[in-house]
Amino acid sequence: MLIGDVARRSGVSARMLRHYESLGLVRPTGRTGSGYREYSNEDIRRIFHIESLRSLGLSLRDVRRALDDPDFAPAELVDDLIRQTRDRIAAETELLTRLRRIGAAEPAGWEDVLQVVTLLQALVSKSAAARQRAALSAVEELSVPVEALVEAVLSESDPNVAGALRWALAQSGEDGLALLAEGLGSPAAEVRKRAVQSIAELPNGAATALLKDALTSPDIVVRRHAALALGARGVADAVPTLLDMIVEERNDADAADALSTLASDAALADQIATGLVDRLAHDTIGSPARRRLTQALADIPGAPASRALADLSCDEDRAVALTATYILKLRNARVC
Repeated sequence: MLIGDVARRSGVSARMLRHYESLGLVRPTGRTGSGYREYSNEDIRRIFHIESLRSLGLSLRDVRRALDDPDFAPAELVDDLIRQTRDRIAAETELLTRLRRIGAAEPAGWEDVLQVVTLLQALVSKSAAARQRAALSAVEELSVPVEALVEAVLSESDPNVAGALRWALAQSGEDGLALLAEGLGSPAAEVRKRAVQSIAELPNGAATALLKDALTSPDIVVRRHAALALGARGVADAVPTLLDMIVEERNDADAADALSTLASDAALADQIATGLVDRLAHDTIGSPARRRLTQALADIPGAPASRALADLSCDEDRAVALTATYILKLRNARVC
């Protein structure tokens, strides 16, 4: 079969067939009387084998080794091709994500496109200062897609940069809430923590509802951050978790402050006082925890808290008794 016929049958151009011949990949079995290349059925079969291996991403050098070296083992090469393909897919996916984000910013011209690209690149800069400037610029100069801000805040370890990113995200309203909710279910503890911290800075009702759901999270850190945020918002559901935080000495000062805020509601003040007294009555709670619970009563108004402090002033634990007595004096002085 002549080279033109082979090209038509195989889909490989005559020029490429000559290139294969120059590399020694496939050589026509013979020549016609006029000197034209003549390919046998075996030659054509080898051409199809070459094209099949090339379709897997093998280089022509590796194709030759695969076909001609009897000791050639494909496993290692295939593993390498898998790695290369994954890297290529990751790079293409990253490019697609970047293009979508640029499109979401609705740039009016190429100058806007370049500005968005610059901000997106700055958000993943190795420099914390550059990332912080990008977070602030994301709101002040040109709107960056909320998806990019959420991705940045969930991966940010620098506290100052994270604060700037949370602020920028809060300016977008509820747009990032669904993505942050996904972050609460991340297998990575740090991502879950960053997600709940970001949700806590969103002032809308949907964020509050999400924080209430987070009180049942299996992640104790998520529950604690949610409780602190809900306490500041006057949501009574946070009370049990806040009480546990005081007992466990986990952000106990912040938890006490949140309980004090909640206690501005008279009905809640009595509920909180009762909760503190109940915790104090547990035999398993040690002396330091009982002192912290007693101190928390200081900012809880109302008769139940005062009665509890009066009882505690006679407590067997001298440190608890002295703390309660001191708090009672301060309360009485304020009354006078």
